[in-house]
Amino acid sequence: MKSLLKKFTVLTVICAALSTSMITGFHSTAAANQTNDSELSSNRNTYVVQAVKKVGPAVVGISNKAYVRDNFDQKVLIEKGVGSGVIFNSNGYIATNYHVVEGAQEIVVSLSDGRTFNGKVLGVDPATDLAVVKVDASGLPAAVLGDSSTIMAGEPAIAIGNPLGLEFSGSVTVGVISALNRTIEIGDRKFDLIQTDAAINPGNSGGALVNADGQVIGINSAKISADGIEGMGFSIPINSARPILQSLMENGKVVRSYLGVGVWDKNTAARYGYSLQIDNGVYVVRVEDDGPANQAGIKQGDIITKINDTAVNSVADLRKVLDDIPVDTKVNVTIIRNNRTLSVTAVLKEIPN
Repeated sequence: MKSLLKKFTVLTVICAALSTSMITGFHSTAAANQTNDSELSSNRNTYVVQAVKKVGPAVVGISNKAYVRDNFDQKVLIEKGVGSGVIFNSNGYIATNYHVVEGAQEIVVSLSDGRTFNGKVLGVDPATDLAVVKVDASGLPAAVLGDSSTIMAGEPAIAIGNPLGLEFSGSVTVGVISALNRTIEIGDRKFDLIQTDAAINPGNSGGALVNADGQVIGINSAKISADGIEGMGFSIPINSARPILQSLMENGKVVRSYLGVGVWDKNTAARYGYSLQIDNGVYVVRVEDDGPANQAGIKQGDIITKINDTAVNSVADLRKVLDDIPVDTKVNVTIIRNNRTLSVTAVLKEIPN
């Protein structure tokens, strides 16, 4: 994946949320064309049909609205964009992407049966591009969450969402799982994602990636958009999303550990016009006064090469390893100082707001 990103210099990873200005004037007629199972032959009543019947009712549309000033300097509420979501708890809890609800001052949730509800953003996690929206309703159709650790490259994959907005709500695309554990870097974070060739278009963000058994195995999040590239969509594995969603539902946030350092790798240094002459590790440019690193004796100018036994060679590496370690855990930090390799012990704290 890294070589692919280097090869295409104009390659852009785009989130699949939709600006509502993209499409108007179309109306979905899918609801009027439903057919009963008894009317389908065994050839037509495929695993795709059955999976969509199970998960489709749990996939919703999410409209992100915000106030702006019009030409008369009056505040008006406009629709900034539309994405998708998945009901994962029948009491009105909906999983979606952070970028779908980012900056929203009002959320409207549209169900597959035509009902609409005002929604409330319970919590967001920009680090994983996940969010939980709550509507005041119960007895809603909830999707069954599967086990993304068991999926295999080549097995069927079904994407359900709202490409190009609510006019095409509940659209279904079919492909395969193209690859597992695709690591892409966006900013200073690494994302381990499922790659699929099931079409994921603007508006699909937050929708469901479903296996042949009708279980949600991923939350659709992004696609690669570049000339000559098709069929490269990405989903957050449901096993990665599940604890994040649970934490957002219960606490409104995700508790993460931090070391209390500001670090550079070669790419980060280059952004600021510096050339960092290190073979591996990350260079410590700042140490928080009351942070775990300071208490462990880490100093500005040190080079962190490992946390416990995990190598750290980029800012994204450091963030990823700390994300996976609970708060209050004692860790061994391997550093290089004045060409000497040292090991210090730090107790991780919760990252400050």
